[in-house]
Amino acid sequence: MTTPAWEKTSGRGRRFAVSRLAEILGEVCEAAELSASGATLMRYTNNAVFRLAEAPVVVRIVASDALRHRVEKVVRVATWLAEHDVPSVRLYAGLSQPVRIGGYAATVWDLVPDGGRAPRATDLARLLRRMHELPAPPFPLPAWAPLHDVRGRIGEADQLADSDRELLLTACEEVGARLEALRFVLPRSLVHGDAHLGNLIRSPDGPVLCDFDSSCVGPPEWDLTPLAVGVVRFGDSLGRYRELARGYGFDVLAWEGFEVLRDVRELKLITSVLPILSSRPQVRPELQRRLAAFRDGDRAARWSRYR
Repeated sequence: MTTPAWEKTSGRGRRFAVSRLAEILGEVCEAAELSASGATLMRYTNNAVFRLAEAPVVVRIVASDALRHRVEKVVRVATWLAEHDVPSVRLYAGLSQPVRIGGYAATVWDLVPDGGRAPRATDLARLLRRMHELPAPPFPLPAWAPLHDVRGRIGEADQLADSDRELLLTACEEVGARLEALRFVLPRSLVHGDAHLGNLIRSPDGPVLCDFDSSCVGPPEWDLTPLAVGVVRFGDSLGRYRELARGYGFDVLAWEGFEVLRDVRELKLITSVLPILSSRPQVRPELQRRLAAFRDGDRAARWSRYR
């Protein structure tokens, strides 16, 4: 039996079928006049990311139906950053993007050349300041609404127990109410939305920003939160976070609103794999660990990153 491009799951949305990835990649490459032969799957979470073998090109295919709406924004933000010489990944030239064929969407990028040192927190601080200081873009951007995607992933989740679904939806309501009451210190700006060292790529000319799926107009405090949550939840280096805070000039860990942003970030970290649970069953033990800590209000429990 041929596996369909999209598989229905309990009426809660569509998830990406792994068996269809190669076929979709071939169609995207055909539209870009590139070859998909020998391509390597580099990562598969919310996006399936391929490195082509016969050209210095990367293809990102949106792997979540609920998140497909973000692809137009990704193209606009990447173009805006390039126009202002912010070190960031560049879209593949000469191609109308995003590429839409049938029920999927993709973007095509220049491969960042190998070389250079590993990114550091000071690099992230510098690039975030560059991004936050940009003028307002001439195109509409969504306002920061971090729980919107969380709710979308919950609604799209396959193989999630009803009790866990109820826990997450209730948490969204409670955290959302606290978020609405929060007063921020820094002026709103274009924010990256998922700013951690994993979204910096080393290059011979220094680290560059990537992954603009969560970019929006919002509080810069949010871009300082991922490294801070890495300290308290994953046991990451406090010294590395302090480099970020010093380089940027603001310590979100010392700010009274941090605990609210921590809860928002943790909800995003818990739910990031929900739409692809059936295709990546190896993440389920860590998901259950995170859900248990959230259910019990255990602020000290250490998590491991999804593999």
